[in-house]
Amino acid sequence: MAGGGSLSLGRDIAIDLGTANTLVFVKGEGVVLNEPSTVAVDNKTGQLVAVGFEAKRMWGRAPQNIRLVRPLKDGVIADFDVCEKMLRFFIQKVHTSRWNKPRMIICVPSEITGVERRAVQDAAEFAGARRPVYIIEEPMAAAIGAGLPVHLPSANLIVDIGGGTTEVAVISMGGIVTAHSARVAGDELNEAIQEMFRSEFALDIGENTAEEVKLQLGSAWPLEEELTADVGGRDIATGLPRTQVVTSEEVRLALDASVSTIVEAIKTTLERTPPELAADIISHGLVLSGGGALLAGLPERVTHETGIHAYLAPEPLYSVVLGCGLTLDNIEAMKGLTSQSYFE
Repeated sequence: MAGGGSLSLGRDIAIDLGTANTLVFVKGEGVVLNEPSTVAVDNKTGQLVAVGFEAKRMWGRAPQNIRLVRPLKDGVIADFDVCEKMLRFFIQKVHTSRWNKPRMIICVPSEITGVERRAVQDAAEFAGARRPVYIIEEPMAAAIGAGLPVHLPSANLIVDIGGGTTEVAVISMGGIVTAHSARVAGDELNEAIQEMFRSEFALDIGENTAEEVKLQLGSAWPLEEELTADVGGRDIATGLPRTQVVTSEEVRLALDASVSTIVEAIKTTLERTPPELAADIISHGLVLSGGGALLAGLPERVTHETGIHAYLAPEPLYSVVLGCGLTLDNIEAMKGLTSQSYFE
């Protein structure tokens, strides 16, 4: 770390601006923030009421005058003004200097359009970042954060399963050789669980409850010991509260279509991979990162369906933001090793 003094800290920030969660890495300090990408807005004044965890706790509980917003959808900005306010809030939370604008790098999905990329840069600049705002694609950041040797002339296959998108990419010699993005990830798994409760049990459950069910009972492969849980919600017929016993087998069946889509995205990427690099992947295996990779049994399911050994990144939740953070130390070198479309 250059200088070593307190003035140098906090000037360089890496952000994983995710559909479900936003993570912030500050140079010299590591990951300092991990909060839901959720904002509560007063309908009358347009002012922020709450951001992050505080806003997420209000989901499904807020009065009519408060609107709950998730400003990103499928990995891209859906509500620019709210996204800019949320970014500003998070930046101010970790960067207390009024005088020095932080240098910033943000990751984006691999199949983002030029307009969407510009929107991310604009939002960061309006929120207080120093120009230029650097952009890195999520699969590249995830691979770096997972400790893969991305600069070597051999293939690495990374699968990053976030909240809104699953990013699959083959990386070699510091660049993305081929990539595929599927709009299926953690959010879709939650929605599948909500739909199961509606169709199978005539019970409405909230998004936060669905996420809890996914974390506690969700799986992509049969468990050694199957689980059950009591889940509370609102009876569709009577409108009254009730609980329903649900099993991990039932939840796995509900998640199956979404998990199959993720596996198909991996197969599509493999089909596009040059033969020499495909041989590397067979010997090296593939790496799963992102919060969605924590679904129980997913490595076993992917290994079974692709024939390639799948394993979790060392810190799946933090792979992208750690990869972003590592590039802060050597942005110039990264720009030289990566094509202009990944770093600008």
